Amino acid sequence: MTMVSKVSSEILALSKEGKLLELSVLIDSLSSSPPETCGSSKTLTIVNYCKETIWPAMTGSDNFSGDALNPGQSKVHTAAVGWSGRIWARTGCNFDKNGNGNCETGACGTNINCTGPGTPPATIADFTLGEPDFYDVSLVDGFNLPVTVKAVNGTGNCSIAGCDGDLRKNCPTQLASKQGDKVIACRSACDVFNTDEYCCRGTYGNPATCLSSNYSTMFKQVCPAAYSFAHDDPSIITCSGADFVITFCGLRNQTLCSYHGKTVACNESNTYKVKSRTWLALILPLVFMQTSWITW
Repeated sequence: MTMVSKVSSEILALSKEGKLLELSVLIDSLSSSPPETCGSSKTLTIVNYCKETIWPAMTGSDNFSGDALNPGQSKVHTAAVGWSGRIWARTGCNFDKNGNGNCETGACGTNINCTGPGTPPATIADFTLGEPDFYDVSLVDGFNLPVTVKAVNGTGNCSIAGCDGDLRKNCPTQLASKQGDKVIACRSACDVFNTDEYCCRGTYGNPATCLSSNYSTMFKQVCPAAYSFAHDDPSIITCSGADFVITFCGLRNQTLCSYHGKTVACNESNTYKVKSRTWLALILPLVFMQTSWITW
């Protein structure tokens, strides 16, 4: 089981030159304490760098809030080791005061808190947490937003999964999902044509016969680090002892960090000890010089 942690983590972006700590997202107030983690849980930090509001969704958790995440906002979720599930973004949602409504992409029922798996097309971050952890970003159900997954402070492969390109810009006409004249998502060939070959079913249901199609090859060209068809197994990544940052509309080369207890850990090899909130007071001038202040 998983539990929702109060949003109380700092997400840091470090300049490539290493000269300044550039605070790209700062979450919650200084009076809050970050979520405590231990060996039996993992911290999943979800960041929205998109220009639009998203409604994050997750399978396998009864306690995950599907509330809106505005541009520049972030939220933290603590998941138990052994959890297996998916994370994605819903877009174009309209919910009433009771949390009932619908979404243009990624809908998972009619409630703001998901009641089932997402409806394609949607870009999916897949996780199986253990020792080691397995993760990937999948385009098998189509694409609605760029998504990257970065391991923080882990050992092993721990490479960046996902796609920071936008498949909607060059989506084949046959696969385009539109709202008016706007392409809001790119469907998978399986979803559109529903054949055994595209869906890797029947005689095509094994790695020897389930091969990349012209459509999945095009997806792979735009998103080389994403899982593009049912047996694209080399795109699954393993990593041990990590927490994860799931970024919507971010860049693969961004260095992201999260704050746990008194340590700031990054997806590169940077670790900073924080002895007190004095650290925050010292860094605030850099925040105002380098970036805008964003509150949750």
